[in-house]
Amino acid sequence: MRWTTLINAILGRRARPVPVAPVGDDDPAVDEASLRGLEAKLGYTFIDRMLLANALLHRSHIHVTGQVRGNSNERLEFLGDAVLGLVVNEHLYRHFGASSEGDLTKMKSLLVCGACLSEVASEQDFGVHIRMSRSEAATGGRERSSILADTTEAMIGAVYLDGGLEAARAVIQRILLDGAERVLADSSERNYKSRLQELIQAEHKTPPRYRVVAVEGPDHDRVFRVAVSFDGQVLGVGEGRNKKAAEQTAAAAALLTLEQGQGFPRSADS
Repeated sequence: MRWTTLINAILGRRARPVPVAPVGDDDPAVDEASLRGLEAKLGYTFIDRMLLANALLHRSHIHVTGQVRGNSNERLEFLGDAVLGLVVNEHLYRHFGASSEGDLTKMKSLLVCGACLSEVASEQDFGVHIRMSRSEAATGGRERSSILADTTEAMIGAVYLDGGLEAARAVIQRILLDGAERVLADSSERNYKSRLQELIQAEHKTPPRYRVVAVEGPDHDRVFRVAVSFDGQVLGVGEGRNKKAAEQTAAAAALLTLEQGQGFPRSADS
């Protein structure tokens, strides 16, 4: 079954969003003119304004206003993740014909990683539009990487429901894929250890820890195996001819694990 058919079959072609309750006293309303400015940056105008509002509704606002958690943007985030994956995969398949499946997977992980989607959200000024509790905003919620990345996916999901796959593809192209070559080029020279530390410390104060778990081979041809962990959870293991190289490959493995959603360490208040 084609991805588009599967998505439509599961969620419904023109599914209606969960109604969004009026803004409570805990969070100021976002004016319509401000939302129009956001649409201008996206390059897309919503037919169903409720979808736009829903995409910007963080669960902290739902909590303080007494609504059920399903009213937040998390359902749209789920859908947007699938649509984003489809569009990015197709883009990479068409533009990198000589690349193997493994290389395409690595390129995708770089383009849809939390750090990259958070940067997209910052460029589109999503943070100032998100409806969240005052306490969440006071603790840096509008700049928190995970919230911004999730909102980007929710917005893509909202565009898909409102205008279909081609509308979502156009938005993804505009806000993400037009800069894909730069992102991929920068990533080829990126320090994976630094990137992993930035990703984790965007949410936590504690950095990841590296530990040599094995050293094999003769003195002139040793291979180091290093594990990187956070909060007692091993995120990745890598090998190298020296400890530094092994740490880099371990960090690269950890990044791939995190971007695939297999254990991203989220803080309790994010």
